[in-house]
Amino acid sequence: MQIYKVGGAVRDRLLGLPVTDVDWVVVGATTEEMLAQGYRPVGADFPVFLHPKTGEEYALARTERKSGRGYGGFTFHASPEVSLEEDLIRRDLTINAMAEDGQQNLTDPYHGQRDLENRVLRHVSPAFAEDPLRVLRVARFAARYAGLGFTVAPETLELMRQLSESGELQALTAERSWKEISRALMEDQPQVFIQVLRDCGALKVLMPEVDALFGVPQPEAHHPEIDSGIHTLSVLEQAARHKQPLTVRWACLLHDLGKGLTPEEEWPRHIAHEHKGLKLIKTVNERFKAPKDCQELALLVGQYHTHGHRALELKASTLLELLQSFDVYRRPQRFEEFIVACEMDARGRKGLEQRSYPQADYLRGAATVARGVAVQPLLEKGFKGPELGEALKRERLKALKAYKESR
Repeated sequence: MQIYKVGGAVRDRLLGLPVTDVDWVVVGATTEEMLAQGYRPVGADFPVFLHPKTGEEYALARTERKSGRGYGGFTFHASPEVSLEEDLIRRDLTINAMAEDGQQNLTDPYHGQRDLENRVLRHVSPAFAEDPLRVLRVARFAARYAGLGFTVAPETLELMRQLSESGELQALTAERSWKEISRALMEDQPQVFIQVLRDCGALKVLMPEVDALFGVPQPEAHHPEIDSGIHTLSVLEQAARHKQPLTVRWACLLHDLGKGLTPEEEWPRHIAHEHKGLKLIKTVNERFKAPKDCQELALLVGQYHTHGHRALELKASTLLELLQSFDVYRRPQRFEEFIVACEMDARGRKGLEQRSYPQADYLRGAATVARGVAVQPLLEKGFKGPELGEALKRERLKALKAYKESR
């Protein structure tokens, strides 16, 4: 029995990055031998075990063969005869197909170390094209390592393009797709993830609503970058740069989908794009079964982001309606995420990345004023039920008018 550290732990150590998750491969062992040493089985489809003390995953060396569509369409074969090289060749990228023993002696049959040095994301073998999930994974790695200068090898991008055109991407489950998308959006440069998907034709398969934004112009006075797709990438970049949570990044990606529906004769204006985009945002949310908080914020940002930009001009009554729509009294955090999404939208414009956004503090102040209106005095006056709600609304409107006049 020989045990090797494999995959990301080896890759990140060689890159000088922190190693978080460690995967192990066991060569020359049987299931019975693993159980005899106290390892606990966890894999239903193939032999994976948890170490009796550390709880880390140890997998028996295995080969795989395509047997159906999609991510799960594989049969696995694990036995003591499977070599380390045979196990490594089934992996996605050369930089993930390296192993090291307990003395850090490197096994690198597919030149992963060379590709690390050259900053290239390259597939290990033609079997790469058998797993559609790898399109998303490679795009995610591109987003993670873009800051180090990594790019996707042209021949790998071509395989990704073939996969995108094959219909295999449609076989991915919503859960698997969302897991990759959500992880990619939380990388340092999530806009690279979207760009790579577009470069290989996967974006128009997975998110045609986002893909449709590229090539659609906007008024240059407000959008020096002009292209709606480029703007969306820039907004996403700003959200990552400012360390925003997944909810905000998802909303930033989807906020302008309505612009993809504008007839060409109306370009570069996009009248009522906020309302037109809601159906598309809902469709994308449902396609990937995004978490409820992501879905809700994306819809609210899509509908109200231009309200955010015009906050200083809004009438007190419109401001109150905006606050009510977000339920700022019970869910203040959601309104805060809306504010920062609007700020990322304002900064995601060529040459305007450092612009100030006074609307943010103005909206925060308005929310504080509205929440500060006390209910007790109205109860003491005898208001109850629907009448109490209307009285509270009147008092909040009065407070917002005073706030607006004081600014």
